[in-house]
Amino acid sequence: MATGSGWGMDLAFPSLTSAQTPYSPDDALRELIAGNGRFKAGRFTAPGHDLDLLKQHTMEKQEPFATVLSCADSRVPVELIFDQSIGHTFVARVAGNIVTPEVIASIEYGAAVLGSKVILVMGHGGCGAVKAAIQASEVPGQISVLYSHLQPAVDEAGPNLEVAIRANARIQAALLRKASTVISGLLKANKVKVFAAYYDLASSGVTILG
Repeated sequence: MATGSGWGMDLAFPSLTSAQTPYSPDDALRELIAGNGRFKAGRFTAPGHDLDLLKQHTMEKQEPFATVLSCADSRVPVELIFDQSIGHTFVARVAGNIVTPEVIASIEYGAAVLGSKVILVMGHGGCGAVKAAIQASEVPGQISVLYSHLQPAVDEAGPNLEVAIRANARIQAALLRKASTVISGLLKANKVKVFAAYYDLASSGVTILG
């Protein structure tokens, strides 16, 4: 699952490599947590942004301060959860928030080319993908291809769904740190931080798992 070094992106994307958020990795995480606090309290700021102005500023480039890998679950609208608007977050969504070569490529782009400073791998309460992997029952189509990616969390947590969901977020975040030479290089240079996180459907709160 290893990927290329990615440091040739300056040549491949000359118009994008200058994109850079002014946030530090710690600033970026603080803004996500603050945004989630506004979401929980029902005090949104994103809808009040000048959307026409944001669209104008992002037509030619994007400078997201954060990248989030989340589940495809319809109950996990990432931009709403963190009270962010157009151009603020770079989001990859796949059932079970699993790390695959395609997902790694997307996250590398968000961090190395677009300049995201923090990466969250976020699981959520009641995740159907993890539940299906625990049950390991026959399912239609290609749904079962998710099982092998989620099995390490099931092996660690056993049949406890919520524990397995949290374990999966941590495992996928650790895999991202190791499987991507681009991300590991940015981590060593202190240009990005990677965290596992958990979104609680009932409380609307996001917990950083480390």
